[in-house]
Parts: sequence; C-alpha cells; structure tokens
Amino acid sequence: MTHPSLPLYDAMSTQRAVRRLREDPIPDDVLKRLLQAGAWAPSGGNLQPWRVIVVRDDQRKQQLAQLYQAQWAVFAAQYQKGLARLTGEALAKQERILASGDYLSEHFASAPVVLVYCFNPKLMAITDSDLDRPSVVGGGSVYPAIQNTMLACVSEGIGCTLTTLLCLEEAAMKEILEIPKDWHTCAAVPIGYPQGKGHGPITRRAVEEQCFADRFGDPLVFQVTPP
Repeated sequence: MTHPSLPLYDAMSTQRAVRRLREDPIPDDVLKRLLQAGAWAPSGGNLQPWRVIVVRDDQRKQQLAQLYQAQWAVFAAQYQKGLARLTGEALAKQERILASGDYLSEHFASAPVVLVYCFNPKLMAITDSDLDRPSVVGGGSVYPAIQNTMLACVSEGIGCTLTTLLCLEEAAMKEILEIPKDWHTCAAVPIGYPQGKGHGPITRRAVEEQCFADRFGDPLVFQVTPP
C-alpha cells in the first residue's frame, strides 16, 4: 500500500502548529503509521518509557476539553497582556496565534483524535535529577517519540500541535483516562485533517544564533562551498 511521502527536511521545515482541525475521522491505517513513527524514536536504554492513549471516545474528549478550556483561559489572558507592547505585523501575527489557540480551545472535543502521552520515571535514567535546576533529561526519552509522530503527521497531511496545558490537570486526567499511579502525563497532541492549508513555512532563529564553535558564545563560521 502506498502512502504520502515528504522529504524529511521539507517535513521539518514546515511543521507548524495546526490548531484548526476538521472532524473527519483519521483512517486506522493512517493512524497506525503515525504511531509506528513514534515507536521508532530513540530512548534511553531503548526502554521506551512512554505510552500513548489514543483518545477517540466523544465523552472522554469532552471531559478533556473542559479541562483544557479552563487552563487555556488562564494562559490566554496572560498571553494577551504581553501583546500590549507590540504593533503592526508583529502584533497581527501574535493575534492570529491567539485566535487559533482560542479556536482549538473551543473545538478541542471535535478533534477526531487526541494523543495523550504518558511516562514512567521508574523506567528512565534521569541523570540530572539531583542537580540544582529543573530536571529535563527524562523528557529526552519521551519527546522524540512525539516529534516523530508529528513529523509523520506533516507527511500524511494531518494537522497537529503539542500542548502541555493538560499536565496542569494531571489528577483529573488520570481519573478520566484511568492512568495507573506510577504513570504520568507529559503532552497532549490533538490531530486531524486541517482546515485550510495546514502545515507551512515556519519562522525560527538562524543557525548562527543558536550554535557556537567549541565554547559557549563563540561564533560558528561555516565554509560553505558554492553550488
């Protein structure tokens, strides 16, 4: 069976948050390909200390939507305050982002699928757990799987966006989805065929702003051979 294939660099350079989703169902063969892409991701010790709950039940999606809407209202109010210093196109761009977030909040339950990612810290080698800063190493065994799935979404023409707002409602999430005590939530990804164009060009900092040569802060200079 053939299926859409997009060059990897094209998928990575066009994977933007798509929050306006149609209600059309995602066929099982497509959904399995998306989840298989996630299962191919690397993880510490190859233990794959994550699980994904594929939420398609309308009642459960509605319960998740109510939790999400409450948290989005708080987040959006703070986001709105930050727009006061912006003008022109910069303001217009942020207002478009906020509007798309409002749309997702209002239509969260209408997404055909919500992927809820869980992790078990007992299965992770969290080497930074004792450092005097927030621990992030454990996420390295989970988020690559999410990114793989989202890149597969781009290739399949399916809209997606990653949100962690529902992690603020973990106790309620565990009850709704019957998540065991030793498993926790780390992301939710609503997916569906997009309204409009879906994925497209993204804006990111230049490589030269993000990368250094040999020590922090030293410019990285490329000797690029002309084509």
